[in-house]
Amino acid sequence: MTSLGIRAEGISKLYRIGLREKRHDTFVGALLGLVKSPVENLRRLRAMGAVTENNADDEDIIWALRDVTFEVQEGEVLGVIGANGAGKSTLLRILSGITEPTSGQAEIHGQIASLLEVGTGFHPELTGRENVFLNGTILGMSKAEVAGSFDEIVHFSGVEKFIDTPVKRYSSGMKVRLGFAVAAHLKPEILLIDEVLAVGDLAFQQKCLGKMGEVARGGRTILFVSHNMAAVEGLCDTAIVLQEGRLVFHGSSREAVQRYVCQTSALTPDIDLFENPGRLTSIKKSVLKGLTLRSSNGTLMATFPMGSDIEFAVRLVTSERLSGAHIGIGINSVMGQRLCTLDSKVQSPVDFKIEGAMTLVCCWPGCQLLPSEYLITVWIKCYGEVVDVVENAGRMAITAADIHGTGRVQPLPGIFEAKASWEVVTSV
Repeated sequence: MTSLGIRAEGISKLYRIGLREKRHDTFVGALLGLVKSPVENLRRLRAMGAVTENNADDEDIIWALRDVTFEVQEGEVLGVIGANGAGKSTLLRILSGITEPTSGQAEIHGQIASLLEVGTGFHPELTGRENVFLNGTILGMSKAEVAGSFDEIVHFSGVEKFIDTPVKRYSSGMKVRLGFAVAAHLKPEILLIDEVLAVGDLAFQQKCLGKMGEVARGGRTILFVSHNMAAVEGLCDTAIVLQEGRLVFHGSSREAVQRYVCQTSALTPDIDLFENPGRLTSIKKSVLKGLTLRSSNGTLMATFPMGSDIEFAVRLVTSERLSGAHIGIGINSVMGQRLCTLDSKVQSPVDFKIEGAMTLVCCWPGCQLLPSEYLITVWIKCYGEVVDVVENAGRMAITAADIHGTGRVQPLPGIFEAKASWEVVTSV
């Protein structure tokens, strides 16, 4: 039976912000404002420590979190996702004890370590070696315990050459590498990680994700804040979605990512390519005019069940004749990873001749992408030379469906749903 690692109950956090000074249009108004200002300032000072139902929605009050409640079981990896300003970092600061909530409470069952900012917990005047031992002491470990993990920490961080250099001389990347290595190897029962891993290079990010997976399999609890949806989906068991300080979803990481992506985008089956912000400024010719998404029966739609036949109708217009033309459509993940490419040069027996206004239709049968949202890039080339391209011109969504005919619609992990047959073969 699993035990509780973290419980957040009704956590709210508000901040008062400065307001723009009121300007008066008349000399009389300015004089009256001068007279009233001492009284107004006294009222604001008294209100700073007292928030009631009457003033909780004043314009100088910002709710970073509002009534957030969830539980994390011991050994669970919970992702925390949301737009900038949604309250993710504030939540982690409250859980780590850096700041107090305005209302509500957080229960932490176990020893906790946090990596919320570059160099968190490091003393700039101490060397890397001294800071490793200092952090271990803060986490309640003995000198012998820290010494037992020291070589592994330094090797993982990759700062062996600078371990006896004061941390104030470290780059931001070096600080985050050493900070993560300390947090991951000194074995706290609960680990809080903010988006600081974005500071490291790609190789170190992959190294950290692998280490977090290893830590999670070891039974430790992790709260992981990230804008990397692939990392959240691959690493986390469950996830919460924050929106304007409120918890709007708590469930599987896959569903959470879908919920977050859907709330940050608007899907439309008819995409304007001519005035699209994704058009590259270096392109001299604007040939691509529009893109329409539709089903095989011609219905305009931007959301398709798994296994659907999808049609892309690309509208073009040009004042000159373009020979040897071929059209390409790239399907990308929301993180920008190319998943597949549809290109008439490979998939069509002939190149096209484009002149005036034309529409080219690409039919994609049996789409096996997993449920999520995807970005669409469109380009036209002539004899291999780029004529026009619109990056991430629009979005489409794929929803779960019973593509295997088994009555089960639960997608399997991966990028696409593979079709396969299974049989029992009796060995001799």
